[in-house]
Amino acid sequence: MNTRSAIRGPEGVATGLPAAVAACAPYAVWMALMIALPGTACSYAARAVASLAVLAAAAAVLAKCARSRPETGRSLFWPTGAVAAVVAGIGVAVLWIAPEYSEFYRRWFVVGDCPAPGSGAASPFDPDVCGWPLALARLAGSAFVIAPAEELFFRFFLYRFLQSRDWMRQGLRRFDLQAFIWSVGLFALEHDRPAAAVVAGAIYTCTYIRFGFAAACVAHALTNFILGVFVLATASWAFW
Repeated sequence: MNTRSAIRGPEGVATGLPAAVAACAPYAVWMALMIALPGTACSYAARAVASLAVLAAAAAVLAKCARSRPETGRSLFWPTGAVAAVVAGIGVAVLWIAPEYSEFYRRWFVVGDCPAPGSGAASPFDPDVCGWPLALARLAGSAFVIAPAEELFFRFFLYRFLQSRDWMRQGLRRFDLQAFIWSVGLFALEHDRPAAAVVAGAIYTCTYIRFGFAAACVAHALTNFILGVFVLATASWAFW
């Protein structure tokens, strides 16, 4: 089945199949390697490199699909969209970091045994432990690999697939409450701070609906980059 027939074929079930695989593959590879590999800095770097390769291949497939059925919606390069992406990215970073310093927040909305920020707990990503190259690889992987991979899966694919199995025909600007709730909820479940993740997922989804995938991707990448810089500057390893 070629890309054009998959996108324009008569059966809704088959529509957009190559694009669906491309949109899901980077996130799937990331999660599979996260489960399979130990939680070391070297393993994280290997995961980031492998997922980046899959992400590049996915981008090529999606570019071909876009030529067959171009999406409509405002571009990131529209000035307001660019500003919105930056504001969303910074806002989510602040909302992610600030509540962590409240004991109430940590008691009720952190899943698992996460040390408090500044507790001095050891981390495999501490440059004194793994060296600066691997620490910076952690920062780059968080901002420039997993952020776009998550946006491809949760916003570009899942949010639209939950509206219709013929998901490539769902316009960017369409709001669907049920799809919104499910995609944001599933996004929150993969994070150890689900309350913050619900807010983040809602903001990224609204950014996606209003300004398109590129804007949501930049917002998410900016959030992760700010968070990573904060972690390295303050040794708040609980966020990593």
